[in-house]
Amino acid sequence: MKARFFLGIPEPSWLWKPHPGLDGVALFVSRARLARRSPNRVMPRALHDFALDSGGFTELKKFGRWRVSAAEYAAEVRRYRAQLGPERMLWAAPQDCMCEPWVIYGKNQHLGARHERYFHGTRELRGLADGDDEHDLTTAVRIHQRLTVDNFLELRTLAADVPWIPVLQGWALEDYLHCVRLYEQAGVDLGTVPVVGVGSVCRREDTSEIAEIIGTLSALGLRLHGFGVKTDGLAMYGERLASADSQAWSYGYRERKIRLESCTHKAQTCGYCLDGALAWYRRITQPPTPGAPGPRVPSSPSPTGAGWEQMALDAELAA
Repeated sequence: MKARFFLGIPEPSWLWKPHPGLDGVALFVSRARLARRSPNRVMPRALHDFALDSGGFTELKKFGRWRVSAAEYAAEVRRYRAQLGPERMLWAAPQDCMCEPWVIYGKNQHLGARHERYFHGTRELRGLADGDDEHDLTTAVRIHQRLTVDNFLELRTLAADVPWIPVLQGWALEDYLHCVRLYEQAGVDLGTVPVVGVGSVCRREDTSEIAEIIGTLSALGLRLHGFGVKTDGLAMYGERLASADSQAWSYGYRERKIRLESCTHKAQTCGYCLDGALAWYRRITQPPTPGAPGPRVPSSPSPTGAGWEQMALDAELAA
């Protein structure tokens, strides 16, 4: 794997936490986590480089739209950058709109918005009123793509000092190529920007379909960041990515009830444990040394008997 790997973190405090294991590790933090802190509470300067995720998947999943305007989001990101250190923020994602069918049409609405399997659907975002016929998937994807490109352009105007990255959204290969054309029509040369995000892949990142999409976009000369691309995806096309991120370690530890024997915290799993995160990160980014012992992990209680191999879990929940 040649791609730079960003470690997804559940706690913003890790950004300014002194820890030898974090030296040289780029972190990936969600705006949703930072937004929980009071605006009046100044954050310490970050000690580690990081990229900022907009938290768009959660926004559209729970609410079907963005609840903050582009101006509000730009102001937030500017504040985070100023407090944490402009030199530490490598880039920030825009308020893009994911294109998975379940995000667009909704899913499991009967479970209620607080349920983890609930998807609101984006009818309101796409301008549909009650009683209006639903869009076909291609039409809905095109609307989401236009909103994504327009938001990037607006954010770049509102806060030109922030290192925003363009994000390509879509579902099928032709959708992503259409999104490339939208940026070209807007005067954005994707081949000259440091990195281009590729969205709507994290729950199917280890498929031949996504491998083809990544390969095609990479062949255009784009430096790609794969959102939520885990180990199987990295094995398939990691050399075609400039970078990727994942927080699959947290879900994996919690779902498999794994607690490293070396950890002394009181939690039953290492789902929010920095040492656990770094142990997973090292296995992702560093080739194993023959004969060298790895971190000791208890046997998984799952029926499959899975251990470390299951740490690249796809976090998608079954219907």
